[in-house]
Amino acid sequence: EVMGYADTYLTITLFSIPFIALYNGGAAIFRTMADSRTPMLISFLMNAVNISGNALLIYGLGWEIEGAAIPTLLSRIVAAVVVLLLLRREKYSLHFSRPFRFRLEGGTVKRILGIGIPNGIENAMFQFGKIMVVSLISSFGTVAITANAVGNAIGVFQILPGAAIGTAAVPIISRCFGAGEEKQVRYYALRLLRLAFFCNIAINLVFSLAIPLILQLYHLTEETGALASWVLLFSAVVSSTLWPAAFMFPNVYRATGDVKYTMIVSVVSMWVFRVGFSYLLGGALNLGLQGVWYGMAADWACRSVFFLLRYRSKAWRRRFTLRA
Repeated sequence: EVMGYADTYLTITLFSIPFIALYNGGAAIFRTMADSRTPMLISFLMNAVNISGNALLIYGLGWEIEGAAIPTLLSRIVAAVVVLLLLRREKYSLHFSRPFRFRLEGGTVKRILGIGIPNGIENAMFQFGKIMVVSLISSFGTVAITANAVGNAIGVFQILPGAAIGTAAVPIISRCFGAGEEKQVRYYALRLLRLAFFCNIAINLVFSLAIPLILQLYHLTEETGALASWVLLFSAVVSSTLWPAAFMFPNVYRATGDVKYTMIVSVVSMWVFRVGFSYLLGGALNLGLQGVWYGMAADWACRSVFFLLRYRSKAWRRRFTLRA
């Protein structure tokens, strides 16, 4: 039954991938122009379409998984159309030319792919590893599947401030690096890292206190609720202590074009710790879902150590010399 729902949801949302790609590209362009307000408003619109569509189709018309998938598709189409229409306005420093002419600029494409391909490989391997971990979790039964789903859904909010700061770090650091200001790069990297730590700790204190209220929204069984509560508390701890260094620094490095190192560390850490430890602790040692989340924490700890070492290394400092 779960497999059938998953197949239906994936089939419908698959068509939304080109549209979310267009929205993400357009949103990145606006952030490059120091305009994060516009993509935020488009995101509000996209989520409003999605949520209202869910309410109408699921609660109003009684649809099942289709009622969740179709609004997702429609919301992403709306977001892509809106961001492309806005980029036609000539008041923005970056906009579509009129008349619009498509031509391939080899040098620009090469520079983009030089950053995009390693980052794409990193994300692809990360997602493939997550699929393997989820396949392991599915063997633990519906209690573990549900508790993990709750943990992942709330976990997005537990790292939300750090993720927002990480997104802001890219244009900030790239501008400093483009100006050849090594001291400014280091100053803002550490300042943003401290801010990410502070904000993540603050929001996780709130979420930890609100766990009983959060779990009431899901109407879970007693066994599932107890496991979900453990997951949320554990996630709060690692999101506050390990996540900022593990995921803030990669944005700093990508902003300076240092993408190969982040790709290698992320891929190796993902497969050795998150995937390997999940199967070792969760499967072989019978720790179940808790073993999987221990593996995730080990992955984040490994990333933090290697990214901090990279920040202090002479190899990274040479990037400023090479740029000059």
